[in-house]
Amino acid sequence: MRLHRTTLLAYATRLTGGDRGRAEDVVQETFLRAWHHLDRLTPERGSVNGWLRRVAHNLVVDGYRGRRARLTELELEPEHTEVQAQPDHAESVLVAATVQAALGRIWPEHRAALVEVYLRDRTCAQAAAALGIPEGTVKSRVHYALRTLRRQAELTVL
Repeated sequence: MRLHRTTLLAYATRLTGGDRGRAEDVVQETFLRAWHHLDRLTPERGSVNGWLRRVAHNLVVDGYRGRRARLTELELEPEHTEVQAQPDHAESVLVAATVQAALGRIWPEHRAALVEVYLRDRTCAQAAAALGIPEGTVKSRVHYALRTLRRQAELTVL
């Protein structure tokens, strides 16, 4: 097979229009088929070089026919080949679950004040109006809610 490699590669390169990579693939497939049909590659049955060239020719023609039968293949520009990473929402889901669990462990009145002030980003006056309670009550409920959450966080860390 070493005898035929150089001439077969040159022949396949011409058949593929100068595409060296495609020609090497054709030569490799040709030699693979030759390996499977060693019984046919004898001087009594004809020229080995002729058989190899015919197989290479058929492979190239089959490749062209296959491409024409499929939809047009597009080469991607190098800047289009990068895959855009999607943001990972796992951390935000974990934070939301942790906050939800922590809020579930405080008094409902304290939780409502904390949600209005911190999660809905309202002032104490706006939270008081939304909850229908005095502004001072909102401030004290937020204070006690935060104190309770801090204690729970300290116990969790220990």
